[in-house]
Amino acid sequence: MTETSGPPGVSVEGVSFGYPGRPVLDGVDLRVAPGELTALVGLNGCGKSTLLRLAAGLLAPTSGRVLLGGDDLARLGRRAAARRVALLHQSAPPVPGMTVRQLVRQGRYAQRGPLGMLRDGDDAAVRRALDDVGVAAWADRPVDALSGGERQRVRLAMALAQDTRVLLLDEPTTYLDLHHQLDVLQTVVRLRAQRGLTVVMVLHDLGHAARFAERVVALRGGAVVADGAPEEVVTPRFLAEVLDVAGRVGRDPEGGWPVCYPDHPLSPLANDNHVQ
Repeated sequence: MTETSGPPGVSVEGVSFGYPGRPVLDGVDLRVAPGELTALVGLNGCGKSTLLRLAAGLLAPTSGRVLLGGDDLARLGRRAAARRVALLHQSAPPVPGMTVRQLVRQGRYAQRGPLGMLRDGDDAAVRRALDDVGVAAWADRPVDALSGGERQRVRLAMALAQDTRVLLLDEPTTYLDLHHQLDVLQTVVRLRAQRGLTVVMVLHDLGHAARFAERVVALRGGAVVADGAPEEVVTPRFLAEVLDVAGRVGRDPEGGWPVCYPDHPLSPLANDNHVQ
């Protein structure tokens, strides 16, 4: 790995961000401890993906700052930030004719630079990423011939090939069937332990967040409205106030994580009447 002193933490301090006429985040404070696996949840448009892009150094806050291992991302520049934090975007453009190996090698751009990318052959980080995600046997297959679940594993390998200690995942299970959702999430959990990663992932499925993350952070209206261990924060009140859903919350009889039973949608203005 590039860094040897352990994974860095991510600190978001008083961060605000928006577009003309559309504020997105308003004074967000969040600290992700080194080695932690955190899930970001919330309604569409609450700022989850924007927060990941800020944490990856792809956007600059209008106020506040983002620190990675104590260093201000605003002072690093994009390529320098990409050597330290990898972001798996929610979607990616099609890559006709590109093989699995060629796509995964794209993750080496920040480390190798444009001249290094012209050299033939895989380096150790590419080979390890292919092996760790279990796609080495597909290395010479065209990416556009893969299923959605297979393609997502390859994109995860590309992110790992950046050889960073912080991994940000924006809805990594979108468009996948349940089998591949579980496959991707279990792979992330395994790699986080094996590689010693700090992981933040945006998830729409609260059940998955409660099961696989050790911490759940909820955004609403551009601010953090809940933050804690799943068993502490995932409650009927959480469902109502964060997701506008009336429902019940139980416990998995074997694993002990919260299990949500959504009943019906709530009006955003009326959810207080349904909170328990």
